Order: sequence, then C-alpha cells, then structure tokens
Amino acid sequence: MSSSTAQQDLTAYVNGAFVPLEDATIHIEDRGFQFADGIYEVVACFGGNFLDLQPHLERLQRSSEGVRIPLPCSLNHIAELVQQTYERNPFKDAMVYIQITRGAAPRSHLPHGELTPTLIITSRLLPKPSDAKLATGIKAITLQDIRWKRCEIKSIALLASVLGKQEAALKDADEAFWLDEEAHVLEGCSTNILAVIDGALVTHPLDHQVLGGITRNMAIRVAKEHGLTVVERPWKLSEANLTEAMMSSTTNAVMPIHCINEQMIGDGKPGKLTMQIRSWMLEAMDALRSA
Repeated sequence: MSSSTAQQDLTAYVNGAFVPLEDATIHIEDRGFQFADGIYEVVACFGGNFLDLQPHLERLQRSSEGVRIPLPCSLNHIAELVQQTYERNPFKDAMVYIQITRGAAPRSHLPHGELTPTLIITSRLLPKPSDAKLATGIKAITLQDIRWKRCEIKSIALLASVLGKQEAALKDADEAFWLDEEAHVLEGCSTNILAVIDGALVTHPLDHQVLGGITRNMAIRVAKEHGLTVVERPWKLSEANLTEAMMSSTTNAVMPIHCINEQMIGDGKPGKLTMQIRSWMLEAMDALRSA
C-alpha cells in the first residue's frame, strides 16, 4: 500500500462522525489549535485486541479532570468508538490516537460559556523498532527539564518535547531524557526510562514530573511477576553499579539504551535484563494477537 493510497483509505472519527482522514477537519478556533488546550492517549492494538485499554481510558479521565475538560461521552462509549475506528482502518497491529480538546470558541485565554469538547480518534500502523536498532540499542542525551509542572497530565502541549527531540536529532541521538535540578533522571520526550542498578530495576516514582506510562507499568508488572526487584526512587546516571538502561513506550515496549551523553551504559550492548523484560512483554502482546 503506497503512502498516498494509505492516506486515502484511512478513516477518522471527528465529533460524532466517521470521515475519510483527508477530509477530517476541526474549526480554526478550536482551543486545541489555539492554546494546546487538550489531552490525548495512544493505545496499541494487536490483532484486534487492545493492550491495557482500560488503564488508558482511566488515565484519560484523570487528565480530563486535571485540566477541567469534561469528557464528551462516557468512557464506555469512547471505548466503543476506539474499537470502531480500529475496525475501519486496515492495520492488524495499530496505534489508536484519542484527542479531546475543550472545543471551539472565540480566542480568549478564559473560555466563556459552556463549550462542546472536540473528540478525535485516528488509527495508524503500529511502528516497531528495527532489528538493527534492537541489536545495538539507542543513543540518548540529557537535557535540563524545561517542561511545565504537571507532567502527570497527558497534555497535547508538547512543544518542550518537540524541542528536545530536535536537540537529540542534532546530536545523532534517538531520545532526550529530562533531568531535574539535582540531575535525577525523570523521563524522555516521549518515553519513560528505567535502569538496572545493583541488579534491581529502578525508575523515578510517579509525581508531577513524570507521566505514569502504561507501558512503564507493564514493564514493572512483568518484572515483578518474574521475581525481579523493582525500586521506584530518584536516581542519577552517575550512580555506581548502573549496568543497564532502557526506555519504554507504546511503540517500543522496552528498548535498550547503549549510550547517554556519549558515555556507554554497562558494556555498551543491550542488557540481558532489558532484553528479558522485553521478551516477557512481547509474549504478552503475542498472547493478545492469538486471543
């Protein structure tokens, strides 16, 4: 399927109707466009079965409450629309994107009157890391955190992350990870990060500086199920006995990190625990495909 044909064949849900993606539009004064006044979720689907859809929807509700945007319909109805959007698009393994904004209104920082939220759902092919990238792991940099102070809300205001990704690309890196004022590693521009320190899986605790990634939660869950020690605490790249690092996201499951700021992690190769955790996660995803 060519890119032009794929674009023509895709279907989006926009405010009550399924329409061809190329015809999907919103009002120019939608507050998502004017102010990034909105929230989103990205859900992976394997062979028609969604990975942790309910936790995604529950996080969507928490985000909506955090920014005081009312959900346009019930979570059950959003789940039905997500299913229908998936079924109307030609991908066996897909990532389904949900976005809700406060709605359209004359441009003013303070919205006036009762607005009708905008709801958009799209489905795309689920991208997967290449075998070559898995064989080597990714290269990363760190940046001082310049984001807002409510990172637990999955906001569409992602300019800081766009800038971080650009800075990483300029340095031939795949991801940038944010550091707090004390050099603790928080999370990436579009990923969470975990490390193996003294044999334990370590990651920053959930707070206003870190989004509670659904894939992060899955990595922690499978690690605990297989007897690994998991510690959620602030940590630094300079810690002794840090032997592995990995990033997690919907599109990556977990991906090994071989180098941060030009310094090798461990022996510079994908770590054994990282690849074991990835294998356990992929087993769960394969089980969804055959369910």
